[in-house]
Amino acid sequence: MESTVTKASSIPFSMTNGFSSSPSPPISTEYDNNDSISESLKITESREWSIRASPKALATINPIRKIVETMNLTPNREKPFIPLSIGDPTLFGNFKPCDEILDAMLTTVNSSKFNGYQPASGNEEARKAVAEYCSSYGMNVEAKDIVLSSGCSHALDMAMAILATPGCNMLVPRPGFPLYKTLSATIGVQIKYYNLLPERNWQIDIDDLESKIDENTAAIIYNNPSNPCGSVFPENHIRQLLNVAERHHIPIIADEIYENIVFPGHEFHAIASLTDEVPVFHCSGTTKKFLIPGWRLGWIAINDKKDRFGIDIRTGLNSLSQRIIGPNSLIQGAIGRILTKTPKSFFDEIITNVHRNADHAFNRLRTMKGLKPIQPAGAFYIMVHIEMKNFPAFHHDLHLVETLVSEESVFCLPGACFEYPGYVRLVLAIDYEMLDEAMDRIESFTNRYFVNDQITDESNDLDIQMN
Repeated sequence: MESTVTKASSIPFSMTNGFSSSPSPPISTEYDNNDSISESLKITESREWSIRASPKALATINPIRKIVETMNLTPNREKPFIPLSIGDPTLFGNFKPCDEILDAMLTTVNSSKFNGYQPASGNEEARKAVAEYCSSYGMNVEAKDIVLSSGCSHALDMAMAILATPGCNMLVPRPGFPLYKTLSATIGVQIKYYNLLPERNWQIDIDDLESKIDENTAAIIYNNPSNPCGSVFPENHIRQLLNVAERHHIPIIADEIYENIVFPGHEFHAIASLTDEVPVFHCSGTTKKFLIPGWRLGWIAINDKKDRFGIDIRTGLNSLSQRIIGPNSLIQGAIGRILTKTPKSFFDEIITNVHRNADHAFNRLRTMKGLKPIQPAGAFYIMVHIEMKNFPAFHHDLHLVETLVSEESVFCLPGACFEYPGYVRLVLAIDYEMLDEAMDRIESFTNRYFVNDQITDESNDLDIQMN
């Protein structure tokens, strides 16, 4: 029987990967390599320095920064500057964390048990403490449902990123917190705005929201209590939103960082506590209620009784948390004591002081010419409508805010920062005397520039006759 084995010497060179049984002279590639290196050097030596930023980084814009940096904001040197623009409750020193919060952190530092890395999504004890805290608001969550984050902003970042699929959109409130738009740029999400209604104390225009939903809508972003509006939604209104989300099978990202900062006569309802059908990412943290924004601890509580998010969402959130390897270890060690040992009297005092400021600002502003404040029900803010037709000296509200700064050294954020021109937002978490001084200056300013409608109309008629 003839052998089927083929001698290597009979196989073509190309079929033996360059090897054969017959010796071949070595093939030198030295000159080829030198030529290639030389050509590469010529290209790189002729190239100028040109280090480019990524398009996603350049597309990441903070609307507040973008608008404020284009304004001419030079305070009057003769008057102390009063910034009613910054939502940091600790800025003026009148709102401070209580001793129990500080002691919890000092105990953690002195223990030397939390100097090292923690699990990316948070250590077990910290997540258990947060789950128990969320349960006090009616959420049915356990430690496995909690992902810790570096502040609530980071929680929102992860919640949006995990649901961001190519070509998707998310619905966000207008007026609303500008960070939603900032975060959308890096994850390729289209933002679609749904309106809040000032004549209804900033409740959601449910019909408008539902009209914005399409087959690419990945989530509804919901903020209650509201920044910048200071509104607090009643339970029946929240259920209206949930009915829409359930009907269209859309999850909710709930920004509830101002949870329970509500004034007498109003009540906070965690949206996740009102539904078994709609999956909800509850995003919150210690920033506002506990007066420790710089300590940077937030969380996502995954509320999903019907398991509609699925295993991939949970796995993905854990993966996203690994990008920064979790929040600060010290605050993780202290959070259990902070959440359980902080006395109710501490929160009551915060609400009493902010509510007093809110009432004072509202009552002063509503008597000022050309201004229409919307009475807040919670959070740290009040929105004020400017009747621009009564201030003809100004081209737009940004121009008015610039002049208020230059003449009265009072700075309020223009509504354009929140996609809502014609309004300004004032911060209420400041010293009462400082707020009163700001009200005096704003009143002086409006008295100086206000022009009655009738006078404006008569002036326009005169212009027409002369022309």
